Amino acid sequence: MKTTNAYIAGIDYVLPARQVSNADLDKLHPEWQMKQVGLRTGVENRYWCDTKETALDLAETACRKLLTQLSLAPEEIEVVLFCTQSPDFIMPSNACLLQHRLGLKRSVAALDFSHACSGFIYGLYLANAFVQSGSAHTILVVTAETYSKWIHPDDRGPLTLFGDAAAATLISAGRGGFGPFILGTDGSGVDAFIIPAGGARMPRSQETVEVVKDEFGNTRSAEHIFMNGTAILDFVKKEIPPMVRNLLNQAEISLDDLDLVIFHQASQLVLDYLYRSLRIPSQKQFSNLARVGNTVSASIPIALREAELASALKTGMRVMLVGFGAGLSWGGCIINW
Repeated sequence: MKTTNAYIAGIDYVLPARQVSNADLDKLHPEWQMKQVGLRTGVENRYWCDTKETALDLAETACRKLLTQLSLAPEEIEVVLFCTQSPDFIMPSNACLLQHRLGLKRSVAALDFSHACSGFIYGLYLANAFVQSGSAHTILVVTAETYSKWIHPDDRGPLTLFGDAAAATLISAGRGGFGPFILGTDGSGVDAFIIPAGGARMPRSQETVEVVKDEFGNTRSAEHIFMNGTAILDFVKKEIPPMVRNLLNQAEISLDDLDLVIFHQASQLVLDYLYRSLRIPSQKQFSNLARVGNTVSASIPIALREAELASALKTGMRVMLVGFGAGLSWGGCIINW
């Protein structure tokens, strides 16, 4: 059976209306020394949802923008893959709710998957598999997160880093756009990035809402995001440079053959380490971290779209995409734009 190739046909995204700058946070927490924090994180501004706005709401808007951009009718979508760790409900999945909101046909295959900062790479991998198997030709990959809802307002690390956003990416059958992929997982690092309470392992209770202050003065409960920044950086140093080199070897190319490298927009500290250790020249780098913050699974597609709008990404370019984060999980792929 002849294999059908897949490619990214288009990307669009949406950010919430509420902007929160480092100056805004400095007024709330002058003891945080936001000027120094901004230098380390690389984030100068982020966008947060209001109390009634969800990842599903953002996703719907992003999808409608994409359908309009591509002049695509909703009934042409065959599969919806929705990556989020901020679902509206424990059940049903956001993908099912999105099907109804967008008016997609009832024969559409719709599913959620939860993979945070590596989620876009995993979504591309799944979409590519659908196309190559011949079971679908038009797949909507949605990546949407509202981490602001899971962060305690007095927890400096995650509060200064993360922003809310949604991106919609259309994968279509046609010219060859993907390959190869490398995916990885290390569940032994689960405690480095976790919301301990709220699932079946630790249901919410009077104890889980109790707020405590850690040795660094950060405040959170077991129902908020816990992030060990040092452990995450150690994970990145250990896993990502070897994966990148392995990916280049599998593709039988060198860094010179790439036109652009887009990493998950984790933090400036992480990006600087990866650029330096892998010797990626500045002309092959692209980052929007300062303007939108770390938008989790939406960060890579938003960066791709903004690179395209800035003419840093053009048709025919060969691009490396690399994501990594909670799980611990990671993934990388080469795409032809």
